[in-house]
Amino acid sequence: MYDQSKLSELIRFARVDAGSTVIDVYPGDGDWTRLFSDIVGPEGRVYSFVPAEVADFKNDPVGRMRTLAKEPGRENVEAVSADLVAMPEVTQPADVLWLHLFYHDLHTALIQKKGATATDFNRAVYERLKPSGSYVIVDHAAAPGSGTSDTQALHRIDPASVREEVEAAGFVLHAKSIILANRDDPHSIKVFDPSIKGQTDRFAYRFVKP
Repeated sequence: MYDQSKLSELIRFARVDAGSTVIDVYPGDGDWTRLFSDIVGPEGRVYSFVPAEVADFKNDPVGRMRTLAKEPGRENVEAVSADLVAMPEVTQPADVLWLHLFYHDLHTALIQKKGATATDFNRAVYERLKPSGSYVIVDHAAAPGSGTSDTQALHRIDPASVREEVEAAGFVLHAKSIILANRDDPHSIKVFDPSIKGQTDRFAYRFVKP
């Protein structure tokens, strides 16, 4: 996670408020799910969505989110899982869909093993968001002009490619944030490399469904 000032800025950027319905896609350890749960309160809802493509991981991501949902005060959290593009079938219309360090994976063999593509997923997001809903993407930046060529090897993606793909689904780019930018990142090394891990150059986009 980030320091408190960056967390606060990202929450404002995502436009998550009390009473919001949020879908947290591929929630990992559940840190964002917990944070959103605290913010949306008893009148809101958080869907902690684990794609079926990763549900069989040894760390039992579905089980972990179901345990999280049973924590005291988490009555507004629901752990759900389905094939990635079937996300609309297990969630309700949402104000915000949150995708943190995952969009690049839409172009990897692991996530595409059941046939899902970035195009398919973006259409599913469009279907599930309410009008004026926010599709928020934070990811590791690849070198400008690299497109999607580094998604598998480096776990990075060119921000321009993300914008092109998401806008093709009907979304409108509403805002950008450089709060996680790092000009010293060479963009040529894997995001897990000790020299850059946790400090990668990251971009944040907020798209809106018209």
